[in-house]
Amino acid sequence: SNIVQSGGLACLDDEGLAEISKLIEYYLENASILRTTMEQLGFDVYGGTDAPYIFVDLKGKSSWDAFSDIMEKAQVITIPGAGFGPGGEGFLRLSAFAPRESCVEACERLKKIFG
Repeated sequence: SNIVQSGGLACLDDEGLAEISKLIEYYLENASILRTTMEQLGFDVYGGTDAPYIFVDLKGKSSWDAFSDIMEKAQVITIPGAGFGPGGEGFLRLSAFAPRESCVEACERLKKIFG
């Protein structure tokens, strides 16, 4: 439709590209906050540098057990790696797609239970 095509073209003009760059920078900063926190807590982490997702190595622990523990103790929602297939088991995925304040608060809560 014309409206969809116009929206697509607007994303590609100078103003649209500038907005896209700002959003990418914002979410990658969130990812950096999450990644740094998990590293400081002693976890091996993957991602979060070129994508807004961080995979946390649970060193053999069940991703569903870790998900449940974190949800109950810190009230932070993570994503069990098992949801991504057999290769994802043993990992949690954290998403940086949230307001900055929410990422900072989640990190503070995670520090309380793991720190």
